[in-house]
Amino acid sequence: YAMLLSLIFLIVLVAAVVGFVFRHEIKTNFESNLNLALKNYNVTADRHSEAVDTIQRTLHCCGVQNYSDWERTGYFIQKGIPRSCCKSQDDCSEQDLKDPNKAKLKVFVDGCFSLVTSTMESKMSVVAGISFGIACFQLIGIILACCLSRYITNNQYEMV
Repeated sequence: YAMLLSLIFLIVLVAAVVGFVFRHEIKTNFESNLNLALKNYNVTADRHSEAVDTIQRTLHCCGVQNYSDWERTGYFIQKGIPRSCCKSQDDCSEQDLKDPNKAKLKVFVDGCFSLVTSTMESKMSVVAGISFGIACFQLIGIILACCLSRYITNNQYEMV
């Protein structure tokens, strides 16, 4: 049991170190994937389009860097900026969303990339604290399992 806990502890430790070391690559990959999701955005219910809509609605943002990122997509030519960018769903017409000047007043202007990364960085202290607490409990479990193993081997009973 102590060996299994030690293995899990080492895996978690390696994952944390790799995540910390490669955090800039993770940001770069996220930004490129978000740009790709905008480029391939469509009205059919594929999971990438749903993810973009969810991020934009939840974080009150639009596009990668700002709302004008949508102007370089095929979706903008057909339908304009997606409705998930609208500040108020009732006050967003398709004509307004096709005109970038009118849309600026009706959609969220901040980009999603900076909001997602700042949200993740602000929650990192909570994640680090929880991870540290779990690691402490794992170490206590490893120590107690070793103590139990030593106790059992030192006090073997005679077979009857």
